[in-house]
Amino acid sequence: MAVDEAALDRAFMALGDPVRRALIARLSRGEATVNELAEPFAITKQAVSRHIQVLEAAGLITRSRDGQRRPCHLNPTALEELTSWIDEYRLASERRFRRIDAVLETVKEQES
Repeated sequence: MAVDEAALDRAFMALGDPVRRALIARLSRGEATVNELAEPFAITKQAVSRHIQVLEAAGLITRSRDGQRRPCHLNPTALEELTSWIDEYRLASERRFRRIDAVLETVKEQES
């Protein structure tokens, strides 16, 4: 799988902020407008809009138009690409640990 390093950088940079992670968590429950997303935060709607722009530029969310509403939506494909990238390294580590466990078990059996 070819990895777009710049896209990964943008996504991880975007997720490095706790407000943006909270926005992603909220959007995981369904679409929301900027006003709806801004409700729980003690920051301005303009600040929330800037966070949304960062998430959108990173490809983690999209926006649509529904009359006057402009709801935000998670981009599940982008999140799947991130988790796939992480999983490659997690699985490689797990394989190494399983090999170590097998060697330790063999040594343990030989000592018995």
